[in-house]
Amino acid sequence: MYFGYNNLTAVTDDALAREGLGRAHHRALYFIARRPNLTVSQLLAALAITKQSLGRVLNELSERGLIETRLGVHDRRQRLLRLTQAGVALETALFEGVRARLSTAYASAGQGAVTGFWAVLEGLISADERAQYFMGRS
Repeated sequence: MYFGYNNLTAVTDDALAREGLGRAHHRALYFIARRPNLTVSQLLAALAITKQSLGRVLNELSERGLIETRLGVHDRRQRLLRLTQAGVALETALFEGVRARLSTAYASAGQGAVTGFWAVLEGLISADERAQYFMGRS
């Protein structure tokens, strides 16, 4: 598991390093890409990091023009996060590297192994996280 994880993340780590970014930036980009208008509070809960750490990450992403923040429609105190075009391009490139590595591994393992692998991964997700992030799926 350790070596698989290292090899999977190596492709994104290299790309992030070229941008002067790290894994925390990647995780933020990943979640914001999949849930446009994600609130800062929701992202904080998903990443389970300190408010101070998230603030640093979001400030850097904003300064680089990768994310934008909007005020909430119903609650003006909320800060809604979205990727900019540059943010979409970077997140897409990062995800493409991961997708390519996974596709190669999936092709080698076969469909039965892939189905079992996803069942194991989903089994590692807590009930609370499953309810919050995978609504409509059992």
